[in-house]
Amino acid sequence: MKLQRVKENPILSANPKNTWEELCVLNPAVIFNDEDNLFYMFYRAAANDKKHTISLGLATSSDGIHFTRYSDKPILEGQEGGVDEGGIEDPRIIKMGSYYYLTYASRVFHPGQYWREDKEYFGFQPEFGPRSLIYNNTLTHLAVSKDLKHWKKLGHITDPRFDDRDVILFPEKINGKFVMLSRGMERCGKGYENKNPAIYISFSDDLQYFDNYKLLMEGEQDWESLKIGASTPPIKTKDGWLMTYHGVSLKDNNYRVGVALLDLNDPTKILYRTKDFIFEPEEKFETDGHYNGCVFPTGIVNRDGKLFIYYGAGDKCIGVATCDLNELLKFVKEGK
Repeated sequence: MKLQRVKENPILSANPKNTWEELCVLNPAVIFNDEDNLFYMFYRAAANDKKHTISLGLATSSDGIHFTRYSDKPILEGQEGGVDEGGIEDPRIIKMGSYYYLTYASRVFHPGQYWREDKEYFGFQPEFGPRSLIYNNTLTHLAVSKDLKHWKKLGHITDPRFDDRDVILFPEKINGKFVMLSRGMERCGKGYENKNPAIYISFSDDLQYFDNYKLLMEGEQDWESLKIGASTPPIKTKDGWLMTYHGVSLKDNNYRVGVALLDLNDPTKILYRTKDFIFEPEEKFETDGHYNGCVFPTGIVNRDGKLFIYYGAGDKCIGVATCDLNELLKFVKEGK
C-alpha cells in the first residue's frame, strides 16, 4: 500500500511577497476546526537571509488541499534575546479539551543556511552551560491557544542535555498521564538499548516535566537504518493508536514513511508495525530541494475515514497525500 499524492501538489510554496517566507515553506502542523469547518495549517517558513530566520505562518482551507494564507505576518516567531530566538520550526498540533497544544523545535541562536557549504555560524560557545547553549542544540517548546490564532508560549518541555525534537503529544491522557514521543539525538549508543537515534516515549503529570523515558521503537529495516523519529500525532482508532514515523537510510540518506499501531491503554506496546515504507520521495519537488530526497510528514487529519497526511518536501515546499483509514489499518495489521 502506498499513500496517494493529490494532483495539486505542492499545495504550498515559498511566497516572494513576504520576506519571512520567501525562501521555503515546509513541515506543517495541521488540524481541523469543527467550529468553522476549516483546516488550519501552521507551516515552517524561512527568510532568504544568512541567519536562516525561521517562523510559523498560518493558512486555512475548506477542503484540505487549497490553502489561503491568513496573514502577511508570521503567526508565531522567535523572541529576540529569548530561548527560542533561533527560530520556531517543525510544529505538531493536537487538541485536548477546549485548548490546542502546539509543540515546536527551537534553538537559542539562528542555525544559518545549513545546506550550504559556506554556511555561517551565529551565537557563541561559553565554557559552561547547557548543551542547548554551547552547541546550539534544539529543544522542543510548548504553546497553547484557545482560538488557533493567539498563542501563549509555555517554555521548553524537553531535557536541555539532549538535542530533542520530533516531539509529539498524544491528544488525551492515558492512565492519568500525558504522553509524549520524542527523539533525542544523543539518547543512543553506549549505555542505551538503541545504537542509533530512535523514538522514545515518556510521561508527565503536568505537560511541563516529562520523565520515565523508555525506548519505544528503533530502526530495523534498511530504509530506517540511520535514524527514525515520530512524524504525525497519533490518531485513536478501534485497533490502537495509529502513528506515522519517518526513517532515514544509511545508503542514500532519504527520508521515508512507516506506520505503527500502539496499544490504546499502554502505548509503550507496539501491536503492529509495517516492515516496508508506505511513502518515499519520488516527485521532483521531493527529490530536488534544500534537502534532496525527503518526505517528512508532520500533520494528519481524519475526515470521515479519509486521512490527509501533510508533509515537507525536499525541505522546500509542502505536499499532501491521502489514504483510506480502514485500508491503512488492515495493511498495518497484516504486517506487510
